Amino acid sequence: MNEAFFVQLALSAAAVGVLVAIAAWAKIAKPAGPLDDYKARGLFEYEFPGRKLDAVWVASDGAGALAKSGGLALVICQVGDGFAARQIPWAQAISASFKNGKLCVDLADIAAPRATLSLPSWPPKNLTKDLAA
Repeated sequence: MNEAFFVQLALSAAAVGVLVAIAAWAKIAKPAGPLDDYKARGLFEYEFPGRKLDAVWVASDGAGALAKSGGLALVICQVGDGFAARQIPWAQAISASFKNGKLCVDLADIAAPRATLSLPSWPPKNLTKDLAA
C-alpha cells in the first residue's frame, strides 16, 4: 500500500463524515413555540380549511387549543416538537374531565390518544346558549 491509497482513504472518510454531519444537522427538530390566539386560529385554518370557528380557547401554557365549529370540537395539542390536530364531537369536549386546571380530552387516536390543555375553567363561563348546543 502506498501513500496515495492512504490519502484517498482519508479524504473519502472525511467526505463521508461531512455528509453525515450535514444530514444530522438538517434533521435537528426545531420546537414549535407556544400558541397564542393568532397562531391557534392559523393552525385551525390550515388543518381544517373552510371550517367556521365559533369560538377558540387557547391553553394558558400555549401547548394547545380547542375550538368550536358547528357540532364539532377542533383540538390542537402539542405532540413531540409539533402539534397534532383532531376533531371530535362537541358533546365529547364539553363532557371532558377537568381537574386541577387541566382539561383532559380523550381523542381515541393511537397517534395522539389524549389532549391535555391548561385552562382556567371548563366549560367556559362565557359559553353562550348558542355555543353550548
